[in-house]
Amino acid sequence: MVGTLVLLDRAWYSGYDRSALHAFDDGHQWLGMDKAGHIFSAYTLGAWGHRALRACPGRERAAFWAGGGMGLIFLTGVELLDGTSSRWGFSWWDMAANAAGTALYMGQERAWNEQRVVLKLSARHTEFAAMRPDLLGDGPVERYLKDYNGQTLWASFNLHAFLPESRLPAWLNVAVGLGATGMVTAGAPLPGDPLAHGLHRHRRLFIAPDVDLTRIRTRSKVLRTALFVLNSIKVPAPALEYGGGRLHGHWAYF
Repeated sequence: MVGTLVLLDRAWYSGYDRSALHAFDDGHQWLGMDKAGHIFSAYTLGAWGHRALRACPGRERAAFWAGGGMGLIFLTGVELLDGTSSRWGFSWWDMAANAAGTALYMGQERAWNEQRVVLKLSARHTEFAAMRPDLLGDGPVERYLKDYNGQTLWASFNLHAFLPESRLPAWLNVAVGLGATGMVTAGAPLPGDPLAHGLHRHRRLFIAPDVDLTRIRTRSKVLRTALFVLNSIKVPAPALEYGGGRLHGHWAYF
């Protein structure tokens, strides 16, 4: 983690002026999708850290606290880099989202010794990135990372875990997703912004079937590891969407 933060500092933050540690309020930006990304990142890093440390000799208690808290620890380091850059600042909203993602993972492990609600992400390219590539990404990889219009955060509920007496498949989930669209600026666009003319910024809510890949039985350790990592990505599936005041469906949404 230290090495990654050092590389991030030199590759990204060194290109901007430094400042004393300061905070700024970004709670209104991107219709909350950047905060959803923080929740997902903290949750996922905690899940990966806990799983990695559980495979090492030692006590489960140490693996739980050190591994499960890895996302919060790492993202706090990123937030400190933000706070000492003149272009950004330390965000308490980001920290709240980081803590929420970590609490969701660790709370489920403590309560049920399993993840009955898994956070997943899906992403696709949208037409908005081409309108403002400096902000939403220039190139296919950057667009997946920066274009919040194409990102959806899913909370995937395992049905069998909540209904153990049912005959439902152990891998069957129902996922509820949060997205947003119409954004070419972080906050509300300024009056007269030609890029934002005619765009309707609004949130999008989804519901779709999903698969918990970690509940698919296999004897292969390599395959179990691959399924565990891939379980952070939402499986493309039919979905119902509510957004912009109307309800409509998708044959396959990702």
